[in-house]
Parts: sequence; C-alpha cells; structure tokens
Amino acid sequence: MVNGEIISNDRLKGDYFVVKFYTPEIAAKAMAGQFVHVQITRGRDYILRRPFSIHRVDGDTLTVVYKVVGKGTEVLAARRPGDVCDLLGPLGRGFSVPDDDVFPVLVAGGYGAAATYLLTRQAPKKGCFLLGARSETDILLEDSYKAAGYDVRLATNDGSVGHKGFVTELIDGVLKDYPDEKLFFYGCGPHPMLMALAKLLDQKGLDGQLSIDHLMCCGVGACFACVVKMKADNADGWEYKRACHDGPVFDLKDVYLED
Repeated sequence: MVNGEIISNDRLKGDYFVVKFYTPEIAAKAMAGQFVHVQITRGRDYILRRPFSIHRVDGDTLTVVYKVVGKGTEVLAARRPGDVCDLLGPLGRGFSVPDDDVFPVLVAGGYGAAATYLLTRQAPKKGCFLLGARSETDILLEDSYKAAGYDVRLATNDGSVGHKGFVTELIDGVLKDYPDEKLFFYGCGPHPMLMALAKLLDQKGLDGQLSIDHLMCCGVGACFACVVKMKADNADGWEYKRACHDGPVFDLKDVYLED
C-alpha cells in the first residue's frame, strides 16, 4: 500500500473523469492491462476498495479514467489536488508487449478504452484502435489514440458517430485493409462484447488477449468474488480463474466459450 497524492482530477466528458496520482512506486512498474485498487476515503460506508484500470503513466504519475456510477465514485470525483488516496498496485496480469513485427489491434467498449491506451506506449509498432459505445456521448479518448498514431475506427449502437452497430463488426474491415500484417488483438470492455469478440476471433483463427475484469472485492485473489471460466483439462472442460489474480488479462486460447 502506498499513498497516492492527487495531482489533478478533472471531468473528461459527461460522467467520466480522469484522475492523476503522484505514485512513483506504482508508476515505475505499471504495465498495460494492470489495475490499481483504490481506497477512496476511510469510513464505515467505504470499506471496499475500487479497482481502476491503469490508463497511462507519465514519469512518477499514474492516471486512471473512471465513471461516476455510485457513492464511491461520487466521493472520488469530489476529491481535489493535494488529497491522498491509499493505493494497491500495480495488480493483476497485464497485456503482453507485442514483438516488433506485430500489428496490434486494440478493441475496446466504452471506457475499456482507458485500459488499452498504455499499449500505444509499449507496443513497438503502431496499429489500429476499434472503439464501440452506445452513443457518441460514451466515445472516449479518440483523440489520444489518434495522437499516438493509431488508425481509429468507431462504432455506436445508435449510429450517432462512426459505424452503426457493434464494434466487432469493424474487424472484417481491418482484415481487408491490413492483409499483409501480423495481427494480434487486445480487447477490453463489457463482458458480452468480450465474449462476442472472443468467438469471432476464434472462428477466424485469429490470436489475442482479453481483459476480463469482473467485479472485484479484495483485488488480490483471496475472496474468489471475481472468478471467470477458463478452459481446463477436466471432465467439465473448464475451471474458475480469479480475474484479479490470474488475470484480468487472459490469452484468447484459454477463454472458455459457452454456446
């Protein structure tokens, strides 16, 4: 556990905020796909920490993007520069850094975009970023990915921006436009989106990793509240793995795909 002093805590858009912590110990070790477990404040009503994906690292600072969805994040949104939060991290298994010849395709749903951004810093080769959301109001960090040199493609359920439909429907276009590249997919977003992505990639014989970050309590693998199904060599063909400890990033080949 370390103290993370808040450097800035600003509204990104709508109910989305971006908070920057001064935390040299965590920033020095953070990898894309890992998370920090934040004790927003001390008190009887806020016993559980909140897990947040690591969005970016700049020197001694670490940034996370969050959405105000309840009392805990309401309190966090009210915190000001100079306030201190207790942080655990970096936690979990992150995304693997691709080899020099790999063309990374980042596929995100909603503010899953925050978790894949650090790959644009750590991947040797520039790639493609596919972002899906319910509507234009939930499209996040588009300009950051463009500034990183990525080919950005958008999809919204209501068609308010980009392709009208699901983000997985953009993949055929990537395969068409980059036929000679060695593609590797990185996904983060809502569980139904991730499972749809996993099935599509499996059908097409494509490889990748998924960040399956189910609701977490302890964040360190002790409580078994965040288990997900993974393939196993047993009678059932699957076993439970802990998202916080064994993941949240899992290899696509290990993800159990239900009918």
